[in-house]
Amino acid sequence: MLIIGSHVSFNKDEQLLGSLKEALEYGANTFMFYTGAPQNTKRIPINDLLTFKALELMKANGIDYSKVIVHAPYIINLANKKDLDKYEFSVRFLTEEVERCEQLGIKYMVLHPGSHVGEGENTGLSNIINGLNEIIANTDIENNSVTILLETMAGKGTELGVNFDQIKTIIDNIKNKNRIGVCMDTCHLNDSGYDVSNFDSILDDFDKKIGLNYLKCIHINDSKNNIGAHKDRHENIGFGYIGFDNLIDIIYNPKIESIPKILETPYIEKYPPYKEEIEMIRNRDFNPELKENIIKKQLS
Repeated sequence: MLIIGSHVSFNKDEQLLGSLKEALEYGANTFMFYTGAPQNTKRIPINDLLTFKALELMKANGIDYSKVIVHAPYIINLANKKDLDKYEFSVRFLTEEVERCEQLGIKYMVLHPGSHVGEGENTGLSNIINGLNEIIANTDIENNSVTILLETMAGKGTELGVNFDQIKTIIDNIKNKNRIGVCMDTCHLNDSGYDVSNFDSILDDFDKKIGLNYLKCIHINDSKNNIGAHKDRHENIGFGYIGFDNLIDIIYNPKIESIPKILETPYIEKYPPYKEEIEMIRNRDFNPELKENIIKKQLS
């Protein structure tokens, strides 16, 4: 069964219940959200009653809650330890985010590994490893099954996690490997230099180096840039350099059938195109007039 959804909002009034309602409007059967604004540390207390109502509505709509994803905020950077205060803040704040996921009952949280900002690849990877081991130890309590998923990155600036070797180095040095996993991003793979038109080869390489059992989520995005550009600019499905057919082949690859696929494509004239993109994906039929039709709809 296709497990497909998108990024949705998480607001103070309805929290998880509101996120779910938005996902259902898009025709999705999973979704991803931030527990607060990704650019700052402001967080609202989790309302357990709203969470319970969301869980009941998920059951009524046949949504597997174990496939719902949280994304960690962008402001966390575990790779750079030059400013010790900022590094220690990242460890504390990500620990709190894991605890919020546990309260929400979320199983998976996606994390950008970080940027070494001049400290060098080896030092940056070591910093990430130490930070993750501390965060996992901080939250190593009974029944905590929150798994941190390292996202594959485009290689912009001094980003780490840009290839499977770097991801492998991190995972190999995590003490509790039950709490670590991977999220692939199709745009990032393309921009970092992987040929996603041969996705079976990518999966084989990943399986050999890391193990497919670690792959828990895939971000489905087209790219505004050609392969190896290292720019990380997402494009709407079928309108970029990856192309609709290649993305469909990835989405429906039988090796990853049970893994949730999450759209992070850009808004079109401030309109989220996820309902239309999910419909295209389900029908396996590209609509080259999608953007034009949405713009016309917004103007009418």
